[in-house]
Amino acid sequence: MFAKRTQWDLHSNLFSAALEAHKKKGGKLFDLTASNPTRAGFSYDEPAILAAIASPTSLEYDPHPLGLLAARTAVAGYYRPIGAAELEPGHIVLTTSTSEAYSFCFRLLCDAGDQVLAPQPSYPLLEYLATLQDVSLAPYALVYDHGWQIDFASLREAITSRTRAMVVVHPNNPTGSYLKRNELRELNRICAAHNIAIIADEVFLDFVINQSQDSVATFAANQVALTFTLSGLSKIAALPQMKIAWIAASGPAALRQGAMARLEIISDTYLSVSTPQQLATPALLQQRFTMQKQVRERVRVNLAALDDQLQGQKLCHRLKIEGGWYAVIRVPATAPDEEIAIELLEKESVLVHPGHFYDFPAPGYLVLSVVTPVDEFREGVRRILRRLAG
Repeated sequence: MFAKRTQWDLHSNLFSAALEAHKKKGGKLFDLTASNPTRAGFSYDEPAILAAIASPTSLEYDPHPLGLLAARTAVAGYYRPIGAAELEPGHIVLTTSTSEAYSFCFRLLCDAGDQVLAPQPSYPLLEYLATLQDVSLAPYALVYDHGWQIDFASLREAITSRTRAMVVVHPNNPTGSYLKRNELRELNRICAAHNIAIIADEVFLDFVINQSQDSVATFAANQVALTFTLSGLSKIAALPQMKIAWIAASGPAALRQGAMARLEIISDTYLSVSTPQQLATPALLQQRFTMQKQVRERVRVNLAALDDQLQGQKLCHRLKIEGGWYAVIRVPATAPDEEIAIELLEKESVLVHPGHFYDFPAPGYLVLSVVTPVDEFREGVRRILRRLAG
């Protein structure tokens, strides 16, 4: 009696079962997958945040399909210093999350059965979002050679007559790679040739670690292809509970205008973003300055600790990372990644993500969150290396 789009395998996989068993057993867990900033020991300006969501105006209901103008103006202001001076409030639609933003874009661009291209490796949630919108997701490869880059041969091979958009994650999760300007030029050429839009996920944009000078500043400044740039407070201000995100449309004026007219109707159908959150958006966006500083420092300290421990052995090494909250560790492929992760959980009480969760092309990858509290991260890494050394 259920829709085919929801026919997922609902059984626990071996990794999930092992984690549940560990929780039931109790004891300390060194969680190196932790990415919830509200539980990572950061210091929040509680008075300012609580004051922002306590406006008396929240008692009034005066909806706008694209979102309240003051909130959209604040979002446009966020982009101006990073190169998107032409972005206007009228080019922005507010959503409750980037997941909802993806769904709006898929609904805007795709009929049932149409195709969207997505990078591999990347975040596994994309597959679920596409399936729920009756969209087919097809991968194009990211390859690693002294850093990550798009395999354009695989991208071109993946394009069909039903390809409507390509997803770009900038920087990618979990590889931490920013797209370069020459890659954007090639993407724009491909989009022009095949009438394809770009959906750019920039939730980790501000968390630079070692960014190349020729990296794209923001896709919100792209004027060549029709582009939808997604982001929100969840990562930018480390406020995932506030549920404010957005779509910023750019590209040729006629296409952008047509897109915004349709997005307005899509958004008006749901009106999902709460008034208190919209009213608070300008103030909450200001929180990014203090929160990003803390997150960057945590990432810097954890990466330094990781590199220091890796120097004492020869079996594992860290892949180059340019931005974001994650590190990818190359480990001996003595077993499937899931088996290695389960062994670390059961024998060392360390939780990491196996690379296959993100569709890495081969075994031998583990993914670690580098916003984990420092002491927990250091001990977790020590245990990982001890176990892998045998």
